[in-house]
Amino acid sequence: MRGFKRGLWAIIVVLFSSHAAFAQPQVIDQVIGTVGGEYILLSDVMEQKAKLEAQQGALPENIDCILLESEISRKLLINQAKLDSLVVSEDEIQGQLDARVDQILAYMNGDEQQFEDYYGQSVSEFKSLFREDIEAQILAERMRSQIAMDIKVTPSEVNAFFNSIPLDSLPFFNSEVEIGEIVVNPKVNPEERLKAQEKAQSILNELLAGGDFAELAKQHSMDGTARIGGDLGWNKRGSFVPEFEASAYNLEELELSDVVETEFGFHIIQLMERRGNAINTRHILIKPEITDADLAKTERELMEVRRQIEAGELTFSQAVKDYGSDKEQSYNNDGRMVNPQSQNSYFQMNELEPDIFFTIDTMEVMGISNPMQVYDAIGEVQYKIIQLQSRTDPHTANLLQDYSKIQAAAGDLKRNEYINGWVSKTIKNTFIEITSDLKTCPEIEKWTSK
Repeated sequence: MRGFKRGLWAIIVVLFSSHAAFAQPQVIDQVIGTVGGEYILLSDVMEQKAKLEAQQGALPENIDCILLESEISRKLLINQAKLDSLVVSEDEIQGQLDARVDQILAYMNGDEQQFEDYYGQSVSEFKSLFREDIEAQILAERMRSQIAMDIKVTPSEVNAFFNSIPLDSLPFFNSEVEIGEIVVNPKVNPEERLKAQEKAQSILNELLAGGDFAELAKQHSMDGTARIGGDLGWNKRGSFVPEFEASAYNLEELELSDVVETEFGFHIIQLMERRGNAINTRHILIKPEITDADLAKTERELMEVRRQIEAGELTFSQAVKDYGSDKEQSYNNDGRMVNPQSQNSYFQMNELEPDIFFTIDTMEVMGISNPMQVYDAIGEVQYKIIQLQSRTDPHTANLLQDYSKIQAAAGDLKRNEYINGWVSKTIKNTFIEITSDLKTCPEIEKWTSK
């Protein structure tokens, strides 16, 4: 359990860069600096330090000075963003909160009770705690983007940047691959679909006869909310799939829906309360069973897709559109998988899932695998075939093979230099005061000696 908690703490401090003190002993907070109209708190620095310790372990002696300088720079961006009237919408804040909390819940298999037990607060309370911090993060990043929005690098600048790197300092790139995938969700056969529909209708009849919704949800619902009586909590419009949402928003308070079919199965929905555009609902979900025969049929169909691609009767890109699940991120990228770490299409071999690693290890470029049985984020069975679309040999960086990476690095350097110039000009016209002992740090003096 201790290892799990340490790993989860490393995840949370990466996802939420500050205000993480709820997971540590509380520190007595104090204002240690002012940048324009923004305050720097002692906790702003201490929590960043905790984040780095969770990720890296040992830290340099002057880490407090380095982190304070980083915080001053961040507050300068936020202060200027507010002066320039940059706006962050509620939808943007909520979207980032939802995405980050969903990532944490994924490590807990979607168990909100485990989340609450671990953090001592509900998901909604947790999101409220981080709302202001997420808004500040978005503002700072938006200001940074606006400052450097017109900065571009020319081919000659890319060449000059590459040639400025000493030969013995050129990075060494391990073998990298690009992988395409076609992901197919097995279809439910009509008999099992009818069984699930009839079971849902039977439960609805029991509810209409006075049955207890929470108890029936605990007994029958086939998702993670069963344990808490089907409670889905408060959600805004756009949070649910269209069929579910259309039904839920048409209900009166405490009214039960008819049986509603979505891609997840058959739902019975009850509206508990409505506040403007937000609704508090609970549901009972009955999923049709995917039989062995359904799985075998899906595998055969995908084998035929593979045959058509190999025979030149169908392009991989067209097969993705004709047969692949449009819920996969790769669907809108012609099937090409995106590396979640780098956000590009290149994977080092050690970044691949074991089943993909061993499948492509001896595969020729443009080769296609047999269908593989895999599981999605909520544990549902899927099938996929993968295509090895490119492979590079381990090599020292060069312009021919690595131009896009070198171009990105050159662009980052130019933008950072431009932003540093903007910072040097802006601090001359911004009130900056540091009141802690860290004001004597060499890194800090340039900010306050105007």
